[in-house]
Amino acid sequence: MNLRDLRYVVAVAELGQFGRAASACNVSQPTLSGQILKLEEELGVQIFERDGRVARLTERGATIVAHARRVVGAADDLRAAAAASRDPLDGPIRLGIIATVGPYLAPWLLPAAARDLPRAPIRLVEDLTGHLLPLLADGKLDAAIIATDPPGERLEEAALYDEPFCLMAPPNHPLARKKAVRVSDIDPRSLLLLADGHCLRDQALDICGHPDLGHATGADMRAASLETLLHMAAAGHGLTLAPQMAADGWRGKDGLVAVPLKGADVARRVRLVWRRDMPRKAAMAALARVARECLPAGLKRQ
Repeated sequence: MNLRDLRYVVAVAELGQFGRAASACNVSQPTLSGQILKLEEELGVQIFERDGRVARLTERGATIVAHARRVVGAADDLRAAAAASRDPLDGPIRLGIIATVGPYLAPWLLPAAARDLPRAPIRLVEDLTGHLLPLLADGKLDAAIIATDPPGERLEEAALYDEPFCLMAPPNHPLARKKAVRVSDIDPRSLLLLADGHCLRDQALDICGHPDLGHATGADMRAASLETLLHMAAAGHGLTLAPQMAADGWRGKDGLVAVPLKGADVARRVRLVWRRDMPRKAAMAALARVARECLPAGLKRQ
Protein backbone atom coordinates (compact mmCIF):
# COMPACT_ATOMS: atom_id res chain seq x y z
CA MET A 1 0.00 0.00 0.00
CA ASN A 2 1.29 3.45 -0.86
CA LEU A 3 0.03 7.00 -0.99
CA ARG A 4 -0.17 6.99 -4.78
CA ASP A 5 -2.63 4.08 -4.77
CA LEU A 6 -4.78 5.79 -2.16
CA ARG A 7 -4.93 8.85 -4.41
CA TYR A 8 -6.10 6.59 -7.24
CA VAL A 9 -8.86 5.19 -5.03
CA VAL A 10 -10.04 8.65 -3.98
CA ALA A 11 -10.04 9.84 -7.60
CA VAL A 12 -12.19 6.92 -8.78
CA ALA A 13 -14.60 7.41 -5.87
CA GLU A 14 -15.02 11.09 -6.75
CA LEU A 15 -15.21 10.77 -10.53
CA GLY A 16 -17.10 7.47 -10.77
CA GLN A 17 -15.04 6.14 -13.70
CA PHE A 18 -11.60 4.58 -13.99
CA GLY A 19 -10.90 6.42 -17.25
CA ARG A 20 -11.66 9.85 -15.83
CA ALA A 21 -9.70 9.09 -12.68
CA ALA A 22 -6.71 7.97 -14.75
CA SER A 23 -6.77 11.22 -16.72
CA ALA A 24 -7.01 13.25 -13.51
CA CYS A 25 -4.04 11.34 -12.04
CA ASN A 26 -2.02 11.57 -15.29
CA VAL A 27 -1.60 7.81 -15.65
CA SER A 28 -2.95 5.23 -18.07
CA GLN A 29 -6.21 3.50 -17.23
CA PRO A 30 -4.63 0.00 -17.13
CA THR A 31 -2.02 1.27 -14.66
CA LEU A 32 -4.61 2.82 -12.37
CA SER A 33 -6.98 -0.16 -12.57
CA GLY A 34 -4.15 -2.61 -11.93
CA GLN A 35 -2.92 -0.76 -8.86
CA ILE A 36 -6.42 -0.60 -7.40
CA LEU A 37 -6.89 -4.33 -7.98
CA LYS A 38 -3.61 -5.01 -6.16
CA LEU A 39 -4.76 -2.82 -3.29
CA GLU A 40 -8.09 -4.66 -3.09
CA GLU A 41 -6.22 -7.99 -3.00
CA GLU A 42 -3.87 -6.71 -0.30
CA LEU A 43 -6.75 -5.48 1.86
CA GLY A 44 -9.05 -8.41 1.09
CA VAL A 45 -11.87 -5.96 0.35
CA GLN A 46 -13.59 -5.11 -2.91
CA ILE A 47 -13.65 -1.33 -3.00
CA PHE A 48 -15.51 -0.83 -6.29
CA GLU A 49 -18.17 -2.62 -8.27
CA ARG A 50 -17.31 -2.50 -11.97
CA ASP A 51 -20.19 -1.97 -14.40
CA GLY A 52 -18.77 -1.13 -17.79
CA ARG A 53 -17.24 2.31 -17.49
CA VAL A 54 -18.97 3.03 -14.19
CA ALA A 55 -17.31 2.35 -10.82
CA ARG A 56 -19.55 2.19 -7.77
CA LEU A 57 -18.37 2.07 -4.18
CA THR A 58 -19.22 -1.05 -2.24
CA GLU A 59 -20.43 -0.69 1.34
CA ARG A 60 -17.01 -1.73 2.68
CA GLY A 61 -15.32 0.32 0.00
CA ALA A 62 -16.95 3.49 1.31
CA THR A 63 -15.19 2.95 4.63
CA ILE A 64 -11.86 2.40 2.87
CA VAL A 65 -12.28 5.57 0.82
CA ALA A 66 -13.11 7.62 3.92
CA HIS A 67 -9.83 6.49 5.50
CA ALA A 68 -7.98 7.07 2.23
CA ARG A 69 -9.22 10.66 2.07
CA ARG A 70 -7.93 11.31 5.58
CA VAL A 71 -4.53 9.81 4.77
CA VAL A 72 -4.21 11.77 1.53
CA GLY A 73 -5.36 14.93 3.30
CA ALA A 74 -2.80 14.40 6.06
CA ALA A 75 -0.05 13.93 3.48
CA ASP A 76 -1.08 17.12 1.71
CA ASP A 77 -1.11 18.95 5.04
CA LEU A 78 2.40 17.64 5.71
CA ARG A 79 3.63 19.10 2.44
CA ALA A 80 1.79 22.34 3.15
CA ALA A 81 3.30 22.48 6.63
CA ALA A 82 6.78 22.11 5.18
CA ALA A 83 6.08 24.87 2.68
CA ALA A 84 4.51 27.05 5.37
CA SER A 85 7.58 26.68 7.55
CA ARG A 86 9.53 28.25 4.72
CA ASP A 87 6.97 30.93 3.85
CA PRO A 88 3.23 30.69 4.64
CA LEU A 89 2.49 33.41 2.09
CA ASP A 90 4.07 31.45 -0.75
CA GLY A 91 1.66 29.23 -2.67
CA PRO A 92 -1.94 29.30 -3.93
CA ILE A 93 -4.85 29.67 -1.53
CA ARG A 94 -7.81 27.49 -2.46
CA LEU A 95 -10.71 29.64 -1.32
CA GLY A 96 -14.37 28.67 -1.22
CA ILE A 97 -17.00 31.38 -1.24
CA ILE A 98 -20.77 31.18 -1.01
CA ALA A 99 -22.81 32.20 -4.02
CA THR A 100 -24.53 35.14 -2.30
CA VAL A 101 -21.16 36.69 -1.41
CA GLY A 102 -18.94 35.73 -4.36
CA PRO A 103 -20.31 37.99 -7.12
CA TYR A 104 -20.18 41.05 -4.86
CA LEU A 105 -17.03 40.56 -2.78
CA ALA A 106 -14.77 38.84 -5.32
CA PRO A 107 -14.41 41.89 -7.62
CA TRP A 108 -13.00 43.78 -4.62
CA LEU A 109 -11.06 40.94 -3.00
CA LEU A 110 -9.23 39.36 -5.93
CA PRO A 111 -7.45 42.51 -7.17
CA ALA A 112 -6.52 43.47 -3.61
CA ALA A 113 -5.18 39.98 -2.89
CA ALA A 114 -3.19 39.96 -6.14
CA ARG A 115 -1.61 43.26 -5.08
CA ASP A 116 -0.95 42.49 -1.41
CA LEU A 117 -0.36 38.71 -1.60
CA PRO A 118 1.37 38.34 -4.97
CA ARG A 119 2.91 34.94 -4.17
CA ALA A 120 -0.35 33.49 -2.87
CA PRO A 121 -2.78 33.57 -5.80
CA ILE A 122 -6.42 32.88 -4.98
CA ARG A 123 -8.05 29.82 -6.53
CA LEU A 124 -11.76 30.55 -6.12
CA VAL A 125 -14.54 27.94 -5.77
CA GLU A 126 -18.13 29.23 -5.52
CA ASP A 127 -20.81 26.96 -4.05
CA LEU A 128 -23.33 26.49 -1.25
CA THR A 129 -22.14 26.43 2.35
CA GLY A 130 -23.18 22.80 2.67
CA HIS A 131 -20.92 21.86 -0.23
CA LEU A 132 -17.95 24.03 0.71
CA LEU A 133 -17.57 22.85 4.31
CA PRO A 134 -17.00 19.16 3.40
CA LEU A 135 -14.38 20.26 0.85
CA LEU A 136 -12.73 22.31 3.59
CA ALA A 137 -12.84 19.38 6.02
CA ASP A 138 -11.29 17.05 3.42
CA GLY A 139 -8.43 19.46 2.72
CA LYS A 140 -9.59 20.30 -0.81
CA LEU A 141 -10.02 23.92 0.22
CA ASP A 142 -7.72 25.96 2.44
CA ALA A 143 -10.44 28.35 3.61
CA ALA A 144 -13.99 29.44 2.88
CA ILE A 145 -15.97 32.66 3.13
CA ILE A 146 -19.40 31.92 4.60
CA ALA A 147 -22.22 33.86 6.28
CA THR A 148 -23.27 31.44 9.03
CA ASP A 149 -21.72 30.20 12.25
CA PRO A 150 -19.12 27.50 11.46
CA PRO A 151 -20.21 24.10 12.78
CA GLY A 152 -18.22 22.01 15.25
CA GLU A 153 -14.84 22.70 16.79
CA ARG A 154 -12.56 21.86 13.87
CA LEU A 155 -12.79 25.31 12.29
CA GLU A 156 -11.34 28.67 13.23
CA GLU A 157 -12.82 31.90 11.96
CA ALA A 158 -12.02 35.55 11.40
CA ALA A 159 -15.01 37.88 11.16
CA LEU A 160 -14.77 40.09 8.07
CA TYR A 161 -17.82 42.36 8.09
CA ASP A 162 -21.47 42.70 9.08
CA GLU A 163 -23.81 43.21 6.17
CA PRO A 164 -27.35 44.56 6.66
CA PHE A 165 -30.25 43.43 4.51
CA CYS A 166 -32.43 45.64 2.33
CA LEU A 167 -35.90 45.10 0.99
CA MET A 168 -35.81 45.11 -2.81
CA ALA A 169 -39.06 46.40 -4.28
CA PRO A 170 -40.25 47.78 -7.63
CA PRO A 171 -40.48 51.61 -7.65
CA ASN A 172 -44.29 51.55 -7.79
CA HIS A 173 -44.63 49.36 -4.69
CA PRO A 174 -45.92 51.22 -1.57
CA LEU A 175 -42.94 50.09 0.52
CA ALA A 176 -40.51 51.51 -2.05
CA ARG A 177 -41.53 55.03 -1.00
CA LYS A 178 -40.42 54.55 2.61
CA LYS A 179 -37.02 55.55 3.98
CA ALA A 180 -36.95 52.30 5.96
CA VAL A 181 -39.37 49.43 6.57
CA ARG A 182 -40.12 47.19 9.49
CA VAL A 183 -40.08 43.48 8.89
CA SER A 184 -43.71 43.39 10.00
CA ASP A 185 -44.58 45.65 7.03
CA ILE A 186 -43.62 42.92 4.54
CA ASP A 187 -46.35 40.59 3.31
CA PRO A 188 -44.65 37.18 3.52
CA ARG A 189 -46.75 35.92 0.63
CA SER A 190 -44.98 38.37 -1.68
CA LEU A 191 -41.48 37.34 -0.67
CA LEU A 192 -39.27 35.70 -3.30
CA LEU A 193 -36.90 33.12 -1.83
CA LEU A 194 -33.88 31.13 -2.92
CA ALA A 195 -34.04 27.35 -3.22
CA ASP A 196 -33.35 25.07 -0.27
CA GLY A 197 -29.70 24.84 0.68
CA HIS A 198 -28.94 28.56 0.45
CA CYS A 199 -28.16 30.11 3.81
CA LEU A 200 -29.64 33.38 2.53
CA ARG A 201 -33.02 31.65 2.24
CA ASP A 202 -32.87 30.58 5.89
CA GLN A 203 -31.72 34.04 6.95
CA ALA A 204 -34.60 35.69 5.10
CA LEU A 205 -37.08 33.38 6.81
CA ASP A 206 -35.51 34.03 10.21
CA ILE A 207 -35.55 37.79 9.71
CA CYS A 208 -39.20 37.74 8.72
CA GLY A 209 -40.07 35.47 11.63
CA HIS A 210 -41.71 32.93 9.33
CA PRO A 211 -39.65 29.70 9.57
CA ASP A 212 -42.41 27.77 7.79
CA LEU A 213 -42.83 30.33 5.03
CA GLY A 214 -40.87 28.22 2.57
CA HIS A 215 -43.80 25.80 2.33
CA ALA A 216 -46.55 28.43 2.30
CA THR A 217 -45.62 31.27 0.00
CA GLY A 218 -46.96 31.44 -3.53
CA ALA A 219 -44.15 33.80 -4.51
CA ASP A 220 -41.38 31.23 -3.89
CA MET A 221 -39.58 30.84 -7.23
CA ARG A 222 -37.07 28.27 -5.94
CA ALA A 223 -34.39 30.33 -7.66
CA ALA A 224 -30.80 29.12 -7.66
CA SER A 225 -29.26 32.60 -7.62
CA LEU A 226 -29.85 35.91 -5.90
CA GLU A 227 -29.56 37.74 -9.23
CA THR A 228 -32.53 35.75 -10.54
CA LEU A 229 -34.61 36.85 -7.56
CA LEU A 230 -33.61 40.48 -8.08
CA HIS A 231 -34.58 40.39 -11.74
CA MET A 232 -37.89 38.70 -10.89
CA ALA A 233 -38.61 41.40 -8.31
CA ALA A 234 -37.72 44.09 -10.85
CA ALA A 235 -40.21 42.50 -13.25
CA GLY A 236 -42.95 42.89 -10.64
CA HIS A 237 -43.25 39.29 -9.48
CA GLY A 238 -42.73 40.01 -5.79
CA LEU A 239 -40.30 41.37 -3.23
CA THR A 240 -37.05 39.97 -1.96
CA LEU A 241 -34.36 40.63 0.64
CA ALA A 242 -30.79 41.28 -0.45
CA PRO A 243 -27.57 41.88 1.48
CA GLN A 244 -26.19 45.38 1.14
CA MET A 245 -23.46 44.66 -1.43
CA ALA A 246 -26.00 43.08 -3.76
CA ALA A 247 -28.47 45.91 -3.14
CA ASP A 248 -25.80 48.52 -3.87
CA GLY A 249 -25.34 47.00 -7.32
CA TRP A 250 -28.92 48.05 -8.18
CA ARG A 251 -28.74 51.61 -6.88
CA GLY A 252 -29.27 54.07 -9.68
CA LYS A 253 -30.76 51.46 -11.98
CA ASP A 254 -34.35 51.26 -13.11
CA GLY A 255 -36.52 48.45 -11.83
CA LEU A 256 -35.73 48.15 -8.11
CA VAL A 257 -35.49 50.31 -5.01
CA ALA A 258 -33.37 49.22 -2.05
CA VAL A 259 -35.09 50.08 1.24
CA PRO A 260 -33.20 49.58 4.53
CA LEU A 261 -34.77 47.32 7.16
CA LYS A 262 -35.48 48.61 10.66
CA GLY A 263 -34.80 46.72 13.85
CA ALA A 264 -32.26 44.34 15.32
CA ASP A 265 -31.02 41.15 13.71
CA VAL A 266 -31.42 42.41 10.14
CA ALA A 267 -27.81 41.76 9.15
CA ARG A 268 -25.54 38.80 8.54
CA ARG A 269 -21.93 38.34 9.56
CA VAL A 270 -19.55 37.26 6.80
CA ARG A 271 -16.44 35.42 7.97
CA LEU A 272 -13.40 33.54 6.77
CA VAL A 273 -13.08 29.99 8.15
CA TRP A 274 -10.29 27.40 7.99
CA ARG A 275 -9.30 24.14 9.70
CA ARG A 276 -7.67 24.51 13.10
CA ASP A 277 -4.86 22.18 12.08
CA MET A 278 -4.08 23.90 8.78
CA PRO A 279 -0.42 25.02 8.70
CA ARG A 280 -0.82 28.34 6.85
CA LYS A 281 -2.56 30.35 9.56
CA ALA A 282 -0.42 33.38 8.80
CA ALA A 283 -1.77 33.32 5.25
CA MET A 284 -5.34 33.12 6.58
CA ALA A 285 -4.74 36.13 8.82
CA ALA A 286 -3.26 38.05 5.88
CA LEU A 287 -6.20 37.13 3.64
CA ALA A 288 -8.70 38.26 6.29
CA ARG A 289 -6.86 41.57 6.61
CA VAL A 290 -6.92 42.10 2.84
CA ALA A 291 -10.63 41.23 2.71
CA ARG A 292 -11.48 43.77 5.41
CA GLU A 293 -9.37 46.53 3.89
CA CYS A 294 -10.77 46.15 0.37
CA LEU A 295 -14.43 46.49 1.37
CA PRO A 296 -16.49 49.30 -0.16
CA ALA A 297 -17.70 52.09 2.11
CA GLY A 298 -20.76 51.50 4.21
CA LEU A 299 -20.03 48.03 5.55
CA LYS A 300 -19.15 47.47 9.19
CA ARG A 301 -15.68 45.93 9.22
CA GLN A 302 -14.77 43.54 12.01
